[in-house]
Amino acid sequence: MADEVILLDFWPSPFGMRVRIALAEKGIKYEYKEEDLRNKSPLLLQMNPIHKKIPVLVHNGKPICESLIQVQYIDEVWKDKAPLLPSDPYARAQARFWADYVDKKIYDVGSKIWKTKGEEQEAAKKEFVECYKVLEAELGDKHYFGGSNLGYVDVVLVPFYSWFHAYEQCGNFSIEAECPKIVAWAKRCMRKESVSKSLPDQEKVCGFALQMRKRFGIE
Repeated sequence: MADEVILLDFWPSPFGMRVRIALAEKGIKYEYKEEDLRNKSPLLLQMNPIHKKIPVLVHNGKPICESLIQVQYIDEVWKDKAPLLPSDPYARAQARFWADYVDKKIYDVGSKIWKTKGEEQEAAKKEFVECYKVLEAELGDKHYFGGSNLGYVDVVLVPFYSWFHAYEQCGNFSIEAECPKIVAWAKRCMRKESVSKSLPDQEKVCGFALQMRKRFGIE
């Protein structure tokens, strides 16, 4: 029997993008269901009753929640193609450490740039650059965080590239000027179809962020 895979998602979500990339890397066909987060579907509430958040991966009727866990699950279930996590236990632990760093730092600091203004925004921009400098140091001279191939940390981090234009427009700064190695790495990732087809257009994301800024009354 063929696997039934459903992804409950919201198009500008970097967390959902992670799962889209992982599924694309593995060549898994799935049904994409767009959620209205102001009017959540009964399926979403049923499949993620604890957090009531997207993304939710539903595999043969069973829900898997939280994007880091979903990407690991995809890697474990469909392990015969495009491994994302290293086989070596230490390297795997390091990949999980950096994915955790991304989860704890990158979303919040990026959000602050488009959700704030003035001194608060300036502080967010400074922290944003500092966080990405740490990641640039970890990347070093490697093609990808995973080495010569796209890996777990790349899948976890690259979705935020789709938000870079929004951060730049809202924060009035150049990410490439501050973090050239990260932008070069992101462009390398974007040459992979699994990434480029899973990430929305930067202009579209920027339009969404500007619309949200207006809704929050930030001018």
